Amino acid sequence: MALDPQLLEILACPEDKGPLLYFVDESSLYNPRLKRRYAVRDDIPIMLIDEAETVSDAEHERLLAKAEADGVQPTFSA
Repeated sequence: MALDPQLLEILACPEDKGPLLYFVDESSLYNPRLKRRYAVRDDIPIMLIDEAETVSDAEHERLLAKAEADGVQPTFSA
């Protein structure tokens, strides 16, 4: 199940307050500016900085390419 669209409109990175990319099939929200991924468990975004995963350069590139290929849009316009 995907996150509620109204929730997505207000979700921001807790660290830099910017928009995120939501990957439904990977159950994650991604901040490409900081290369940080936040898990979504049981349809609940885990927006804790300490629990975020910093991704490698290769994973960052994969996620950006996937976002472009799948038409993933930021959670809001900055």
